[in-house]
Amino acid sequence: MRSTRAFVAIGILMALCVLIAYWWIPTNAKEPVDQSGIPVAKVADYLHSVIEANRTFYTIQVVERLQAKGVMTATEHWRVANTLPLPAQFLRESADLGTKTGTQSDYRLISLWPINKRNGPADLFEKEGLNDVLAQQERAYTGTMTRGGDRYFRAIYADRAVSQACIGCHNAHPNSPKRDFKAGDVMGAVVISIPLPE
Repeated sequence: MRSTRAFVAIGILMALCVLIAYWWIPTNAKEPVDQSGIPVAKVADYLHSVIEANRTFYTIQVVERLQAKGVMTATEHWRVANTLPLPAQFLRESADLGTKTGTQSDYRLISLWPINKRNGPADLFEKEGLNDVLAQQERAYTGTMTRGGDRYFRAIYADRAVSQACIGCHNAHPNSPKRDFKAGDVMGAVVISIPLPE
């Protein structure tokens, strides 16, 4: 009986909150938003914040927590071993799934010191962007490119060492060209590519 009353009370409170929010929002904000008016650089910023939040959560709350408890580790060979994907692999797998939506947007990790050589800069823009975010860590390096006749906006964001799992892996890996990372260091960058309208 008490739990039924609690559910009814919670339901009424939620309904009131929705009604208050609806009346509080200005009338013009209730209309559908014209998405073509959002600057592409802002869209890239939004995407980056979601990518960074997801990977940070995965790294700290899943990988580090399970490794600390001795339940499971993250390894490069997670597909054939009974392990978790490394945080960098989690990001790549998420990006690969995202490209299957048909949006043609993409994101990936790059570094001047990649363990996997495929994660090095693919072109001059990415190399310049990596150097820029190392020097100017608080802003994205942006530009446009043409690929296969289509134009893309690209943004490069600093990728920091957010956990001991990342630092330990990079500092100990036999293929790592740099082995002195510390917490908060820029280890590389996230590159986001967004197709531009014709």
